[in-house]
Amino acid sequence: MTWFSDLLWSETVAHTILIYSFVVAIGIALGKIKVYGISLGITFVLFAGIFVGHFGFKVNAEMLDFIKEFGLILFVFSIGLQVGPGFFESFKKGGITLNLLAMSVVLLGGITTLIIHFVTGMSLPMLVGVMSGAVTNTPGLGAAQQALKQVTANLPEAEVPAIGLGYAVAYPFGVVGIILTMLIIKKIGKVDIHNELTEFEQNQFPTEELPEKICVNVKNSTFFGKTISEISKIYDSKFVISRILHSGVFISAKADDKIFENDLLLIVCKKNIVNQLFTDFGAKADLGVFSETDVLKSKQILVTNSQIIGKDLGSLKLRNKFNINITRVYRSGIELIASPQLRLQMGDKLTVVGDESAIDKVALIIGNSIKRINEPNLVPIFIGILMGIILGSIPIAFPGLPNPLKLGLAGGPLIVAILISKFGYKFSMISYTTPSANLMLREIGIVLFLASVGIKSGEKFIPTLTSGDGFVWMAYGAVITLVPIMLVGLFARLFMKKNFFEICGLISGSMTDPPALAYANSIAQNEAPAIAYATVYPMVMFMRILVAQLLILLFL
Repeated sequence: MTWFSDLLWSETVAHTILIYSFVVAIGIALGKIKVYGISLGITFVLFAGIFVGHFGFKVNAEMLDFIKEFGLILFVFSIGLQVGPGFFESFKKGGITLNLLAMSVVLLGGITTLIIHFVTGMSLPMLVGVMSGAVTNTPGLGAAQQALKQVTANLPEAEVPAIGLGYAVAYPFGVVGIILTMLIIKKIGKVDIHNELTEFEQNQFPTEELPEKICVNVKNSTFFGKTISEISKIYDSKFVISRILHSGVFISAKADDKIFENDLLLIVCKKNIVNQLFTDFGAKADLGVFSETDVLKSKQILVTNSQIIGKDLGSLKLRNKFNINITRVYRSGIELIASPQLRLQMGDKLTVVGDESAIDKVALIIGNSIKRINEPNLVPIFIGILMGIILGSIPIAFPGLPNPLKLGLAGGPLIVAILISKFGYKFSMISYTTPSANLMLREIGIVLFLASVGIKSGEKFIPTLTSGDGFVWMAYGAVITLVPIMLVGLFARLFMKKNFFEICGLISGSMTDPPALAYANSIAQNEAPAIAYATVYPMVMFMRILVAQLLILLFL
């Protein structure tokens, strides 16, 4: 049985894979257990790693560092790909306000950490580790550890503070404290769940902005003899004329088609102009005449052709070439009017109306390949990681700082991922991944990182906790967790009258905490918290990394 003993206690590759597989599997399994409706999820992997490390199981130090850093890169890069397409758009719908509130949380956390340092005299690097755990920000810990390596490069490893211990001690209450804050804000703000949901959905997706299908009878002589193109210019493309019934014949509307008296038009428009169109054209007509029994068909086509990504619908001239109409676009669960100015993204679903053979020809141009959408775009991903590492390694000198600042292996890949997901099509870099593939990549990255931190911290975790310092650190972490989010959360609710679920997403995002977001989603039963979370996440992640490094470089 010496082979088994060697497998357990050596530092071979097989031993490393064995340890990581055990830690991740046990951590994820135990993380699914709920206590009072709350579970730690994949973050329990950290404690499984601590458990294994405590009982003397070790991994080669260089191998552990590689797995930890690579896992961190996979995690933040996947997050960047996920939130990137909507990141810039979010600023049009209150995103600036949400980001300012989230940055206030980050800055208050940094200030609270400094106050504790000056009042108690506790080591600042260790407090930064505590802060990273208290705000449940794993990349911040990675950035702080990298900054600490810079300033302690000439010191023996034994003299470098093991700030991962502070992180591990403070992390549990970090998760629970965020959820506790949500419950307190709910109580103080006298939140009615049903009213909050109704209000949020109305604000986020106003009923009058949603697409609606109507049928009008042309009675107004102003439009007699005018082409579809001329009418579209009058209304600035606020609607799409999909089909025409002229003298008993169904026609798929083209730009140069003219309309005449008593023509019936099938129109897709925003709800807020429905009555205006009925008045302008003449009269409302029965939609039933444009049933699916006519010669024109309506089908959904999936955008998968990389050659048309980023192009606007008008530039493709599909209506003129194939005598079809694109009436609606489904993107990320939202239905949009197919205006000529709308830029296509990978994975969009287009509702196309026309002759069946024409629709099939359009499908060849658009792509409509399920296989293509499921294939991972690995080249852009690894080029993005490459560029992210280069960006994160560039030293940025700031006056007054003894050492230059770097975005690090967390900040660089995150920023590049956001930029590639939004603008990559301009350089033929399509980074689209299906939600399931993105989630898989992200989860693998974070569990590898958490397992690495846990295994490395395990040997000293229990002695630190039982010596007395650990409980003090836990108390400091509770203060760093609660003070910023309680102040900002109550301010957002009581003074700014923000929606409760928006606040839940804001708090979860400002603490970059997936378990808290999962809890908020379970209450909301919709995407309200996730939208706010995604809106603030990129900026907060950057700020967390920046603040963690600044505290190390500026005050050490």
